[in-house]
Amino acid sequence: MKISGVICEYNPFHNGHLYHIDETRRNGATHIVSVMSGSFVQRGDVAVMDKHRRARLAVKSGVDLVIELPVQFSLAPAESFAAGAVWLLNGLGVVDELSFGSECGDVGKLTSALEKVDSIAAEKRADILEIMEKGYTYPRALCSVVNGIDPRSGVLISEPNNTLAIEYIRALRAFRSDIQPFTVKRSGAHHDSSETSGETASASYIREKLLSGADTSELYDLMPDIWANAVHECIESGSIAKLERLERVILYRLRMSSPEEIASLSDIGQGLEHRIFGARMAGTLDELLLSVKTKRYTMARIKRILLSLLIGITREDMTHMPPYGRILALNEKGREILAKAKGRASMPYATSLASLSRVNRVTKRFAELEGRASDIYGLSLDTVTSSVDDLKAKIMIDLE
Repeated sequence: MKISGVICEYNPFHNGHLYHIDETRRNGATHIVSVMSGSFVQRGDVAVMDKHRRARLAVKSGVDLVIELPVQFSLAPAESFAAGAVWLLNGLGVVDELSFGSECGDVGKLTSALEKVDSIAAEKRADILEIMEKGYTYPRALCSVVNGIDPRSGVLISEPNNTLAIEYIRALRAFRSDIQPFTVKRSGAHHDSSETSGETASASYIREKLLSGADTSELYDLMPDIWANAVHECIESGSIAKLERLERVILYRLRMSSPEEIASLSDIGQGLEHRIFGARMAGTLDELLLSVKTKRYTMARIKRILLSLLIGITREDMTHMPPYGRILALNEKGREILAKAKGRASMPYATSLASLSRVNRVTKRFAELEGRASDIYGLSLDTVTSSVDDLKAKIMIDLE
């Protein structure tokens, strides 16, 4: 048995994801466990389809066990997103490999870049801060400094999948994990590309099609049929989530907030709370975002912060790593993974969020935030749902 871990959002799943799973199998994986974002995703947005549907479809598309990434980690910067997901995989005690996509397709190069970048970041901290004072983000400032010293590493860390891959390797090292990294070279359409490449397209391209109301017939060429069918079912039933439906809720929540409350949120720094508070009387979400955004404060970061404010995720909530693994879907091989993990896992893994919440104070808080996230996510749908639907959702156990 060789168990591989995959960290994903599947927002939504497309042919590129299927290629990644197939390549992971070709590398010897007999079992695959994924840690998947739930109702909200790392770019600071709602997931276009609900997490239970995505988890069920993932199991029908090659994954054997799906574990939910807690909302505070799915709405976190890359380093924390990666750390939370790797922690859950490592906690099972049986995962042999972490499989992830990257533009470079070479674990050795990614590891070398991690070491060089960390060395440069420590030695050239003053130079990085000087660039940041001109209004640039830390990643942009770091990349600029690295480019001047080691252009190869600079080019490598400028690619989004490489950047996340490096954070996965960093997390494995930080936890002294025995899990071995394995990378699949990304092919076809680039990350966030607005164009297709043969039968591949970025998830961003597919989401744009879904949310714009444009003809979605081409999705059958870009996604496995079961996913394309599910997308069309969601469109017909009003089950496609849209951030714009949360606009007035977000504006209301911000107007009811104080600078101190905003300052207590994770990822707030450099006086950003005052900039956000100053924009609280914006009339639309777009107006709010554009008035806060600068070269230093990216749109994704601002949206993550606003959603964290809405859900109630604070800096304190990021001081604990995930205390449990909530199972969203599994098949017979998934059962085999859990059976092997029995007695080896460092935390509880179960399907019931209610039972997981009763373990201790920390699990209660994590479950509370997940409930809030589900309640808010329900407002982003055409037909409103609540956390009750999440708690009562039937967990898929595919024993075919």
